[in-house]
Order: sequence, then C-alpha cells, then structure tokens
Amino acid sequence: MKTSNNLSISCEEAKYICDKNQYGEASVMEIIKLNIRLMYCKVTRAYSKRNSKLTKAIKKSKVQVIEASKKEEMKEQLRKELAK
Repeated sequence: MKTSNNLSISCEEAKYICDKNQYGEASVMEIIKLNIRLMYCKVTRAYSKRNSKLTKAIKKSKVQVIEASKKEEMKEQLRKELAK
C-alpha cells in the first residue's frame, strides 16, 4: 500500500511509533501513519492493544521509585556497614 505522500509504514516502524505514542512523543504525522496501519494490520492492532493494556496497568500501579541521590546514599551506608 504505497501512496504518493508516503503514508504507509512497515510493521516494525508502526511498533516504534506505537511505543513513542505511549509516552506522548509521537508527531501528528506519525500518529496518522500509525492509524492507517492499524486499519489493515492485525499484528499492529494486537501490539497496540497489548501496549495500551501495559500502559493502563502501569498507571494503575502505585509503584514508588527511590530518587537517585537517596539510592546512592543508601549504597554508601551499606558499604560503610560492610567495611566494619
């Protein structure tokens, strides 16, 4: 499916754009290309669906991340304790 304005993309490119879109980094043109691909490609639709489920699961989770500075502080404390 080649068009004069090159709106067709490979499955691999569609997956890449899908990932970028998940993080809000895809351009408008990339989203258009992805949506065209989603209309006719079952593999891309399945990938997009799994990506959406993963994004929702991560957003629902209450995962807390330790700040890098605090993590380094904890490592240093551990090194001091192990050196004793």
